[in-house]
Amino acid sequence: MNKITLVSLLSGIGLLLSQNMTFAGVSFPLTGGIQFVPNQVLVKFKPGMAVSGAQFATNYGAQAMQAVGNKPDILLATLSPGQTVAQAVRTYKNDPNVAYAQPNYIYHSAAVPSDPQYGQQWAAKNNGQSVNSVIQGEGWIYPTDNPGTAGDDMNLESAWNVQTDCSTVVIAVVDSGINYNSTDLAANMWMGNAKHGQNFAADVATGAGSDPMDLAGHGTHVAGIIGAVGGNSIAGVGVCWKANLMAVRVLDATGTGSSASIISGIAYAVANGAKIINMSLAGTTAFDQAYSDAITSAQASNVLVVVAAGNDGLTTPNNDITPHWPCNFIQTNLLCVAALDQSYTLANFSDWGATSVDVGAPGTNILSTWAGTSTIIPNLISGTTPSGWVGSSTTSGSGGGWAYAASPNIGWLIEPNTTTWGTTLYNANTDDRVYKTFNLAGVNAATLEMDLGINVQNGDTFNVNYSVLGGDPFVAGGTTIASITTGRHDGLTAPYYSGINISSCISSTCSIGFQLISASASVRDIGMDIDNFKISTLTNNTSSYNTLNGTSMATPEVVGVAALVWAHNPLYTYSDVENAIKNGGRTIPSLSGKTTTGKAVDAMGALAYINPPTGIAIVVH
Repeated sequence: MNKITLVSLLSGIGLLLSQNMTFAGVSFPLTGGIQFVPNQVLVKFKPGMAVSGAQFATNYGAQAMQAVGNKPDILLATLSPGQTVAQAVRTYKNDPNVAYAQPNYIYHSAAVPSDPQYGQQWAAKNNGQSVNSVIQGEGWIYPTDNPGTAGDDMNLESAWNVQTDCSTVVIAVVDSGINYNSTDLAANMWMGNAKHGQNFAADVATGAGSDPMDLAGHGTHVAGIIGAVGGNSIAGVGVCWKANLMAVRVLDATGTGSSASIISGIAYAVANGAKIINMSLAGTTAFDQAYSDAITSAQASNVLVVVAAGNDGLTTPNNDITPHWPCNFIQTNLLCVAALDQSYTLANFSDWGATSVDVGAPGTNILSTWAGTSTIIPNLISGTTPSGWVGSSTTSGSGGGWAYAASPNIGWLIEPNTTTWGTTLYNANTDDRVYKTFNLAGVNAATLEMDLGINVQNGDTFNVNYSVLGGDPFVAGGTTIASITTGRHDGLTAPYYSGINISSCISSTCSIGFQLISASASVRDIGMDIDNFKISTLTNNTSSYNTLNGTSMATPEVVGVAALVWAHNPLYTYSDVENAIKNGGRTIPSLSGKTTTGKAVDAMGALAYINPPTGIAIVVH
């Protein structure tokens, strides 16, 4: 006879218990919620029992026995202090008068949040709805596959019947900060200090310091995807209804950071107990050793780092060919995420890579929290009259250094007649300036954007300045935010400084100006074309929401699932969590050959995945 003996079953039994499996007829509580009444047992007596309920209670030390419903042979025992359900069930089942004994199980309605915008959150429950949520600032609706395909979602409602509470897992959002005053986030913020995190972004608005308040919006959006409070009847819900969100600000008001700020943010998160780090940060094609070392340090502390694949899909989408870091770092604690649309097709902007990108997740038309009210003051230089702009020039007859159409002897050309581009002269030895005063009082952040057409001689200089005091920003007290010394560009129009942080100019008298200083060489070009000049502002509040697209949005969807898994299995390592996400995912055609797994994240699949047992020996007798 062959006999198979499994050695080291203890770890396997522990795993079953952690997954709330039935063992020896007793259901053990799930992490995060009791699944049966802790001091009650249901007892079914055999026909013609030889003992009364009251006598049974006396025999076994129960406090009381009472009938349930209209079944006099089923009684509910209330246990005495010190008795456990498991002990009572085992004892009662051995009584000859008892047909069976069991816990008084607790049941719940299907976990669907009461939040009013939940119906727009297709990533949680895709029923083929059209998404047309609120748009602010940089948001836009992604039109492809909107509406999408019912059932193409993360299977969150099934997962929420098992786990909604991630508060035992500290999640660091390494980003532009978090608006920790948002009514949909405040209850889920990390309480490690008064400001719920740290600021490492050395921007002109605040400088590096203690307050990680979001002045861009991006980090708050990411945080809401992970952990907007569930069931509070406010807007939407995060993957985790309860969370522990650490705000680590490494990007300034323009969404820009550095190696130093990111490395500092990672180190802070690790040192302060984060188990998962979300980094929805734009990648670079230059390998960054210091950045890589920071992720290695996180790995040594059992921290999972989840990163965005990147949004270069229309140009260089394959990260295997054109590496984009951090996605292409090779540490085992790194999980890289691509973006899917509402029919689980790879989003047209999403990067991918068969060896570098791991899984896909919803990343289009994602509704989440926002840092405040975003306002764009557009087309500040337009029309036929330079309204409110003041010009000056050191050269007589130059038209004050300002013009809207091609004409002789000008230093500025705004929205030019392109048929005359390159045929008009401007003066030598000229200091031409133009500026305007804006009221930026009451906002928390402000950025300047513009496109420039540069067509000047060698030795000429173009400056952009601001002054918080108003008036000419090129005199004492003004601040230079851009200075370009360049040769002729033959009318090349290109975006310069798509986001210049002018938050230090927040006042009712913020003046912004342009200056062209020409050299003494003979000239034949037309100067500067300044187009699409606009100021974007953000005013923090507690109730704003936005709809965004990107692998930045897909990444926190995966982070939320990782937190659900880790909260449900507190003894897991980062590797266990990562394996659950990868192996518990759903295979979809659009990711075949595009990711390491070919799978989209599935929350219930990840929760249900059981790691294959190790240390098992098979002995044949």
